Amino acid sequence: MTDSALHVPAETVRAPRARFWHDLSFWGLLPSRLLMGFALILPIFIIAAVSVATRGAYGGFTWDFNLSGYSQILFNEGWTGELEFTPQYLLIIGRTFLLAGATTLICLLFAVPVAYFISRQPPGRKAALVYLVTLPFWVSMILRVYAWMIILGKDGTLPKLLETLGFPAGMSFMFNDGATLTAMVYTAMPLMVLPVFASIEKLDGTLIEASHDLYGDRWVTLRRVILPLTAPGLTAGAILVFVPSLGAVLEPTLMGGGKQMMMGSLIQLQFGGGRNWPFGAAIAMALMALVMVFLIFTALRAARREATP
Repeated sequence: MTDSALHVPAETVRAPRARFWHDLSFWGLLPSRLLMGFALILPIFIIAAVSVATRGAYGGFTWDFNLSGYSQILFNEGWTGELEFTPQYLLIIGRTFLLAGATTLICLLFAVPVAYFISRQPPGRKAALVYLVTLPFWVSMILRVYAWMIILGKDGTLPKLLETLGFPAGMSFMFNDGATLTAMVYTAMPLMVLPVFASIEKLDGTLIEASHDLYGDRWVTLRRVILPLTAPGLTAGAILVFVPSLGAVLEPTLMGGGKQMMMGSLIQLQFGGGRNWPFGAAIAMALMALVMVFLIFTALRAARREATP
């Protein structure tokens, strides 16, 4: 073997990896890592620690290990000290997931045609329509919810309109799951429209024309071309709507009148008037665990879909 065969070019020799204290990228990312740890990871550990603490005699908690906060989700202590199964909190969890899922589905049904319509407009009109979609973000959420209270209330706009059409006077659409769902859909709609619009805007229009050339009607084109190719935007929009809807507080409190409680309002009640911090922290940890299961399931499904040829 000749010397030229053994010769390795100098540029192919990898330099030894710099130690982390000499790595500029480490120091450049250090502030963001510290901020993430202080603002995200540390509070999660604090809530997890409080969830296994013991409720204080006059509220608050003491650092005594106790799992009663988690057991209280399913069981209640009877007069004899025995644990008795109670479904009241399971009903709240079920109502929360039902309303969050309904919010996501309704937003998705409205967002796809709206985003498709915006994406097919001229550039100037498209920018104006996107601005109109984001316009509710310029107003406080409390004001948006109060606006729906004025519309759906007993003397609100909708009952007065129905009264002029011959319906009974004094109607009210407040303080039920329907009112809560209406406010949740309204507040979450922009979070669904924007990622779906970004996904549809990147869609190649020639694929839609090819579908029509192959005698595909609008329904077939939507089901076989548009939806599969815009699935990442639909998934992102579903996550942006579903996850915050699980922790909704204003909508069930104001629109539901506190009668139809959800997990977000239940957590607020335990940290507020209930003064049962370990139970509130346990509910928060349970909600986070359910959200993590949903996100993992969504990620695995997306990875399986991308791996499918």
